[in-house]
Amino acid sequence: MAGSDKRKQSLYFPEDMLKEIQEEAARQDRSLSWIVQKAWKIARKEIMKYPSVNEFPGEEDEKEIA
Repeated sequence: MAGSDKRKQSLYFPEDMLKEIQEEAARQDRSLSWIVQKAWKIARKEIMKYPSVNEFPGEEDEKEIA
């Protein structure tokens, strides 16, 4: 992610989650954006392990049979 490339994007969070993020941002004296960016950097390797919506469990097995 380029440091100078800033794009405005709306994100929607459940109210309780947003409150937690806001509280953490206040505790750290950081912006909401900073908190969310750091959370993504920490979690992205784990999230990338999840299959995409186009991937179905066992799909590889069915292709081998055909």
